[in-house]
Amino acid sequence: MKKKNKAREYLFVDGYNIINSWESLKEKSKISLEEARIELLEILSEYQHYSGIVIVVVFDAHQVKGNSGTEEDYKGLRVVYTKENETADNYIERVLDEIGRIKKVRVATSDWMEQQIVLSRGGIRISARELEVEIYNEKKMIKRKRKTINQKNDIQIGKLDEKTIRMLKDWFKTEG
Repeated sequence: MKKKNKAREYLFVDGYNIINSWESLKEKSKISLEEARIELLEILSEYQHYSGIVIVVVFDAHQVKGNSGTEEDYKGLRVVYTKENETADNYIERVLDEIGRIKKVRVATSDWMEQQIVLSRGGIRISARELEVEIYNEKKMIKRKRKTINQKNDIQIGKLDEKTIRMLKDWFKTEG
């Protein structure tokens, strides 16, 4: 029996909007905007890894003279810096026009006007706060799963005889 091809979900994140909405990142950005960007990318990279959602983070670079726009990979995330005279909103809207009605696309922004445009173009809007809660809940779920797996492993190890346990401990000492 063939498995159904599960449609991939895409999440576009308005990077600076999220940085300015999440308290921890907002505070960090007052000291170093670069550090706040890196922390956001770290959080989203980990989230993408566990969730399986394809995440594209878009940062405004529209006020940078002569900027032709760049894309890079950051630990599996697609990171877009918009070109001169193109905002993150413009970029996201353009992509939504291309794929919004044929793929599941969510857009994370707390910009109310942008949320309305996203909805009208076939996307699903998610506020910065909703994204923060979603990531927090995903981390909690993963922590619970790890705890359960560790408990099962402890039970399995408890079933081993002393000789095997000693051999494993010795093996770990030589490997470490």
